[in-house]
Amino acid sequence: MREANAIAAIAYRDLMKLLRDPTRMVSTFIFPFIFIAVLGGSMQASLGRAVGYNVLIVTFTGILAQTLFQSTATGIISLIEDRESDFSQEIFVSPISRFSIIIGKIVGEALVALPQGLAIVVFGILLGVPFSLTGILALLPVAAIVCLFGGAFGVLVLGNLNSQRAANQIFPFVMLPQFFTAGVFIPATGLPLYLEVLSRISPLRYAVDFMRGIYYAGRPDYESVVLESPQTNLAVLAAGFVVFLAVGTVLFVRRERNR
Repeated sequence: MREANAIAAIAYRDLMKLLRDPTRMVSTFIFPFIFIAVLGGSMQASLGRAVGYNVLIVTFTGILAQTLFQSTATGIISLIEDRESDFSQEIFVSPISRFSIIIGKIVGEALVALPQGLAIVVFGILLGVPFSLTGILALLPVAAIVCLFGGAFGVLVLGNLNSQRAANQIFPFVMLPQFFTAGVFIPATGLPLYLEVLSRISPLRYAVDFMRGIYYAGRPDYESVVLESPQTNLAVLAAGFVVFLAVGTVLFVRRERNR
């Protein structure tokens, strides 16, 4: 119960930080909308007939997964902010598990990312992306899993960094290539060998494909846009979450002890 209360308190703090920062709330919605409406719409107009599936819908599912993944991962940067302000030292002297602290941070950033995902779904419906109530309910646990996986990835990356400045410089370098190797805009099929290798080691690939696998389940375009079965992607996400969380937490705590 003590560990659960600690996780809830840390998560609540991150959610309150978002609600008290309207500029951040507005800015987090802008780029996903631009990618879906402008890029997805233009690609559908130019490539839709050639590829045989609706590129707008494919881009929508990719951007939805990418936003949830990246928002949660990027939010973990606040761990470094807490380190620089010595707030993390105050948390670490409390009688709770280090994993509870990190998990609370991930859950908090997931709660920040999920409203962004909901706004993207509403925007997709306005653009004509077909949705049913059953389909939306099916995507809710997928969105939560993608957020948790993104948060664990963020812990792994940021556990190796010393400052917020380094995080802001390196994190885009880590994320941007995955936009293309993970198939965010179009499925990552028919790639040359070196790009296929990079695609398969991109964590974002499995989050995007998992989202598409659930959305396209039972639809005629499933075989054209989904790379692996949802069961395979879920297994990769679960294994990755455990590894990223364990290694990232150890690295972050070690840096705290060496200060």
